[in-house]
Amino acid sequence: MNKILNHGQSPAGLAANPVSGTEVMALADKVIATGEGVSAAEAVSLTAASLDALKDAAERITKACASRRFDTCSIINGKSGKCPEDCKWCAQSAHYHAHIHEYPLVSAEKLEEAAEFSRSKGIGRFSIVTSGKRLKPDEVEQLCSSVRELAAKTDIRLCLSAGLLSEEDLRIFREAGISRYHCNLESSPSFFGRLCTMHTQEEKISTLKAAVKAGLEICSGGIIGMGETMEQRIELAFTLRELGVKSVPINILSPIPGTPLENRHLIPEEDVLRTIALFRFILPDAALRFAGGRARLSAETTLEAYRIGINASIMGDMLTTAGADIDTDMDRIRAAGYDL
Repeated sequence: MNKILNHGQSPAGLAANPVSGTEVMALADKVIATGEGVSAAEAVSLTAASLDALKDAAERITKACASRRFDTCSIINGKSGKCPEDCKWCAQSAHYHAHIHEYPLVSAEKLEEAAEFSRSKGIGRFSIVTSGKRLKPDEVEQLCSSVRELAAKTDIRLCLSAGLLSEEDLRIFREAGISRYHCNLESSPSFFGRLCTMHTQEEKISTLKAAVKAGLEICSGGIIGMGETMEQRIELAFTLRELGVKSVPINILSPIPGTPLENRHLIPEEDVLRTIALFRFILPDAALRFAGGRARLSAETTLEAYRIGINASIMGDMLTTAGADIDTDMDRIRAAGYDL
């Protein structure tokens, strides 16, 4: 991977000279011609470009390199709360005092009901998400049984996010019917340690590599707005590129009362758009996926995000927060020129 940080330099210390609109478009044309994302130095230089120039160039890359079939998915909180980890953004951590519903693994019937609702809305994927560092052996067995039932009854594609599983467990889930495994890196390698102390990002990376060995597609992204710099967001994007991730959720922090990040200010919508555009320069053919927090964005910003890079989305509610209206989302996606 092209390293963003050299010789111990911190992201905040990186400087970028002004970049003209002509230079930005030239970089976009280079990406289109080669099919490869920009270098680390080029990505950092783009932080000094005007937002309008960056958005227009990212739109060109999106139209030339990214799929025009919008990848939709939904998620169900398949096991909620009582997580022993201390991730500062998360309402499900047992270390904090967020007010959420807590429950063990949901039944196969509940999963089927949610999956069928998603399929009826035209959503292409259904993901089961569980709290905790990893599933226990009896939970793996129970959930695999539910997945087998679900795979036999519906044709919606099935995904799973269940923490730091072993390659053996991941292989068992693939055989049961899971096609894609999700494990967010959450933030850059240089920032993650400030957000979580009970597991490492290296463990997450090992899980993603194990999922690939088990024959699964992988999905991984992060959360923006937790106090990281723009350069650290770029660092995250390059880490994902090195791992070959093609489905990249971009969450926008929703500060949740009771968590350590409850008092973080919401990042501006322009900051969200700049991040999306930069990710498109780095990951030209990836599915950049709207995820948590984007329901607060204006209709104008949402459509602009689709124009410049977003070509996938989690639809409906998130794990512990409300999502956007599915029918409204579908209409906007079509209005942006995507196929569903």
